[in-house]
Amino acid sequence: MRWMNRRPRHVWPWAIAPFIALICIYAVGSCVRLSENAGDKLMPGGFTLFQTWYAMAFELDARSGVYRFWQDTLVSLVRLGLGLTIAAGCSLALGVGLGVLPLARATFGSAVTAASMVPALAVLPILFIVFGVGEVSKVALIVIGTLPCMVRDLAQRVREIPEEQWIKAQTLGASTLQFTLRVVLPQILPRLIDSLRLSLGPAWLFLISGEAISATSGLGYRIFLVRRYLAMDVILPYVFWITLLAFLLDRVLLRVRARRYAWIDAEQA
Repeated sequence: MRWMNRRPRHVWPWAIAPFIALICIYAVGSCVRLSENAGDKLMPGGFTLFQTWYAMAFELDARSGVYRFWQDTLVSLVRLGLGLTIAAGCSLALGVGLGVLPLARATFGSAVTAASMVPALAVLPILFIVFGVGEVSKVALIVIGTLPCMVRDLAQRVREIPEEQWIKAQTLGASTLQFTLRVVLPQILPRLIDSLRLSLGPAWLFLISGEAISATSGLGYRIFLVRRYLAMDVILPYVFWITLLAFLLDRVLLRVRARRYAWIDAEQA
């Protein structure tokens, strides 16, 4: 049997194998470094990592009186949620408009393409000048960084709707609004979820960057705050937690898509 036709009987052992390998590699490297230098900070042991995380997650901070780990998590998730929600709503409206209306596509298509090429981090100083260093600039960075690509993706998906559907809808007397609501929108919503999943990585990048430069709380703020002390026992748990959160958000979106729009997978199959 050719390798391209081989499929695992159970997916989960193969899925977790890379993570187990990374943990083993880190454990071996940590043991080697700690055996040479018991005070090594670059690769702290597993017990040290757990102890530091537990202190930040379940012990009140003497200065602020909050659980720092959960406070940082909540603040970052609120910023991320606001940014992605605004980006999703705007991209749906703009993407459908560009896909359905040739005049809109001719007028704004090139501008959206050019905007998607601009590195979002390059405009971060401008956002700080315009909106200040508060929450608005961080949310705006996520929106600016993810919106143009999502708009292009959705507009392209609208253009991929078979021409027969456009002709049949107009033959039956559908107006532009009726065609958009009854034909385009149901087919574009699954793609919107896919675009959100693809935007999670960049959104986290923009969030961490904004928090690292100007913030008083958040996951990115905490990581860059302790880096000057080489506190890998704080940085590594935070990096792992960010990765886990991103993965769980991706799984949630995938589950919503599978339950709400199961027909699209059957159609593609």
